[in-house]
Amino acid sequence: MTKDPYRYFRIEARELVDGLSRGALDLERSGGGAEPVALILRLAHTLKGAARVVRQPIIADLAHSTEGLLEPYRDGSAIDRAHIDELLGFVDRMTTQLSTLAGPSAVPRTGAPAPEQRAPEAASEPANPEAMPESLRVDVTEVDALLDVLGEAQVSVSALRKASLAAEQSRQLAKTLVDQLAQGGIGRARATADVLRTQLALHERELQQGLAQLSAEVTQARETAGRLRLLPVASIGNALDRAVRDATRALGSRATFTLVAGDIRLDAHVLTGVRDALLHAVRNAVTHGIESLVERRAIGKEETGAIRVEVRRIGTWIVFSCRDDGRGIDVAAVRRVAVESGRLDAQQAARLDEESAAALLLSGGVSTAVRVDELSGRGVGLDAISSIVRGLKGEVVLHGEHGKGAILELRVPVSLALVTALVVRVGESLVAVPLEAVRRSVRVADQELAQLGEQRALVFDGAAIPFSSLARLLGHPEPPPQRVWSLIVVGLAEGLAALAVDRMYGTAEVMLKALPRLAGVHALVAGSALDEDGNPQLVLDPDALVRAARQQRTPARSVEGVRAPLLVIDDSLTTRMLEQAILESAGYEVDVAASAEEGLQRAQTRRYGLILCDVEMPGMDGFGFLERKRADPALHDIPAILVSSRDTGHDKQRGLDAGARAYVVKGEFDQHKLLSTIRTLLGGTP
Repeated sequence: MTKDPYRYFRIEARELVDGLSRGALDLERSGGGAEPVALILRLAHTLKGAARVVRQPIIADLAHSTEGLLEPYRDGSAIDRAHIDELLGFVDRMTTQLSTLAGPSAVPRTGAPAPEQRAPEAASEPANPEAMPESLRVDVTEVDALLDVLGEAQVSVSALRKASLAAEQSRQLAKTLVDQLAQGGIGRARATADVLRTQLALHERELQQGLAQLSAEVTQARETAGRLRLLPVASIGNALDRAVRDATRALGSRATFTLVAGDIRLDAHVLTGVRDALLHAVRNAVTHGIESLVERRAIGKEETGAIRVEVRRIGTWIVFSCRDDGRGIDVAAVRRVAVESGRLDAQQAARLDEESAAALLLSGGVSTAVRVDELSGRGVGLDAISSIVRGLKGEVVLHGEHGKGAILELRVPVSLALVTALVVRVGESLVAVPLEAVRRSVRVADQELAQLGEQRALVFDGAAIPFSSLARLLGHPEPPPQRVWSLIVVGLAEGLAALAVDRMYGTAEVMLKALPRLAGVHALVAGSALDEDGNPQLVLDPDALVRAARQQRTPARSVEGVRAPLLVIDDSLTTRMLEQAILESAGYEVDVAASAEEGLQRAQTRRYGLILCDVEMPGMDGFGFLERKRADPALHDIPAILVSSRDTGHDKQRGLDAGARAYVVKGEFDQHKLLSTIRTLLGGTP
């Protein structure tokens, strides 16, 4: 029998109780409805059954009471708000009861189940509705250790890859030994070497299969462990919604709550701290911000106020903005209270503006509340927020305009975060850019870039945005002028910029880790992650990229006379060398490939101005190469010439249909005509 009889029940019950809380709040907002009532009834029924299995009659009875309370509303009729209060009371008591369930340390060593509990005659104290679910109290030390082990395993996978290559080399060596012994006529030695070669081939195959399996499993395990280490910010929404609901009910005001967090996930201890700070923030928004119904009617506002928490990532920071449409900062009231409390004299108070009044409120001990009660009036709310955020090495900023609302901004550094990123190549390096900041990827001809003073720019959505090469921003060698640039348009809070990259490799989920401040981190780097081989990979800060691009001075550069490299693909050594010699004598830089597969690989790693490709080759032929090239957005617009000994009209038409811009017959080869065709396709150069 398990040492902890409630191990799985606690997890399931907390999820079900949280669902009941969300359902109750949704039901209150909608005023009723068959569908939300049916959902709550299903949750309550499931919880009742699970509670009875583990002999928890208090929770089972409360779930049963929930069913009885909502049964009359199955038909979708309007629900009495008093019944919502009663339903949330059941939820609070379930939460309290769950918190009393002992963990493994409190269970007798015999493993016997805890004695059956009886419902108390008096109602239990209401639970803290903001109690953090157990899923947020993870043992980060153990998860960190798991991540470290998996990181070492990835390094081992790289070592196994090298071992696989060594096995292949050993097999080739054995084959050579067999051949040599065969020439000497030593039969027994040859038989032994044959066995050795067979065994090595078998080991190589087994090693490769095991390696592939291990690599896939390690990757999956690392992703899973990483997600366990991080929790979705959206998970705190229910507690904040409930806090707003209870505060408005207590004060007789009305307000809606909205959380916009996307798929941002955070370290558990960071999210726990931020959640506590935000609970103070939304309560303050209700008690100090949202006016009463009478006040809002009198000043022409909607009776129901709005409180909105938006979460966004800016570089190595996560920013939580709590906005309300209430009173804003009443500077006159702050001046009066500051003088009455002795914090400022009359002259100092007279100099207060909205910014300094906000700073005074954040310092604590100053409250403009008209009464002191359980919700407000002692001036500790904003001070508590500041204290919590300082403990997370973050900062708090308060903005407001009298009569129009306030924005409380909490900024906390990210120690660990899960980020979907676009991986791009810059020179010999691969770097990642958070995908949320990538507005578009485009290919732009050099002449389409505008010149604004000392800076080049791209016209994007009707506005000019700064252009720069990512290599230049990172301090890498400046790329040569290009006829066509591969660009990514990036930006968040700081605006937009167009950045040239060598190649885009698609998206990946990366575990972003902040780098130590003493590491001499480049200003554009948000953190680091590990790629699939366990190698460190830089993750860039989009806003820092935009700021750096704005500061770049890039005079106009002519691409006139720039000789784009050409690629020759032919399985015949003679033909390759002949074409290479002709093209190089004409002033072109030339790369060669002995197969269509090799040519495709080269074209994917280097930008070519034009490709000459043979038709008849082993494996992929020239037609197949052109079809693959045309399907690749990065290669689609590179002109290609087919060179072949086949001169039928059908072959020529097939080549043109596949995307060839010209078709040259080897039997009619004319180097002057070939060079003329190339000059035409390249726009007249060289």
